[in-house]
Amino acid sequence: MKLRIAVLPGDGIGPEIMKQGVAVMDAIAKKCGHEFEYEEALVGACAIEACGDAYPAATHDVCMRADAVLFAAVGDLRYDNDPTLKMRPETGLLAMRKKLGLFANIRPVATFDCLLHKSPLKEELLRGADFVVIRELTGGMYFGEKYQDNDKAFDTNVYTRPEIERILKVAFEMAMQRRKHLTVVDKANVLASSRLWRQVAKEMEPQYPEVTTDYMFIDNASMRVLTEPRFFDVIVTENTFGDILTDETSCITGSMGLQPSSSLGEHTPLFEPVHGSWPQAAGQNIANPLAQILSAAMLLEHFGLNREGALVREAVNASLDANVRTPEILEPKGSSVARNQVKGGAKYGTKEVGQWIVEYINRS
Repeated sequence: MKLRIAVLPGDGIGPEIMKQGVAVMDAIAKKCGHEFEYEEALVGACAIEACGDAYPAATHDVCMRADAVLFAAVGDLRYDNDPTLKMRPETGLLAMRKKLGLFANIRPVATFDCLLHKSPLKEELLRGADFVVIRELTGGMYFGEKYQDNDKAFDTNVYTRPEIERILKVAFEMAMQRRKHLTVVDKANVLASSRLWRQVAKEMEPQYPEVTTDYMFIDNASMRVLTEPRFFDVIVTENTFGDILTDETSCITGSMGLQPSSSLGEHTPLFEPVHGSWPQAAGQNIANPLAQILSAAMLLEHFGLNREGALVREAVNASLDANVRTPEILEPKGSSVARNQVKGGAKYGTKEVGQWIVEYINRS
């Protein structure tokens, strides 16, 4: 297969983890006889500095002519610490989602047995947890009318029926492919926008009679994803709730550095890790590249390359089992866990983990 891929490293640790994602893609291409062409473009703080726009027209053109976008992260402390700025790195991310029509963000949440002890949650609660969060990505407060002065500010949370219907359709169909259980997360007891979400979902339920559909307020859902994660199969929710909820699920995987995602919609699909740009770690070779690599696996699977995606996942699992890990999840040498692992306690950085996975693919 031949694919043209827009590569958007972005800011902070983005360029470092992107190198490893592309290296894994190249290893798969060589191993399986595919041809992947890459075109790199600017987004985020680096784009603001280069041309004054967080998502330049040239970058949008690159994305539109690509078959897929592989994206890393945006964000810079210089912008975080000045609330008066109108143009921010994240402005580029929102613009990219809106212009590409990426309304459905799909974030799988699953556990790795060898990392269960890294979670702050009890292992008996986590083992076997496997669900997907589908977050609406182009509506709600992030895109509604905004106002701010020295004394007042507001963000409007607007949703239309067509916006809700299309994301619910994705969610119901995903549930049909999995265990046929859908949880709609809202705040319908308080918010009018949530009541419309719930109304539309109930109207759509009869179209999917095989799916068990339940409804949960966001505060309750925020608790239950941590206390009963195995209850869930597919969760669907609006933009702001989804953003917070999916960051919370990093407690289940043990690290945000292990969570990939895809964003689908009207134009070019996009694949990205769910973590941020972590600018404090940029250039230190300590960032976990696995979410970026797993995002590449999701890209492959999106185009029907399931065998190739499975090989990437196998390589990632093998690296974790062998304790080939970046510092935040590394088992220290001599620990009870590391003693049973091939390379327990060795020092691995972003590059070394990526290279280990490439070598695993090459020899498979």
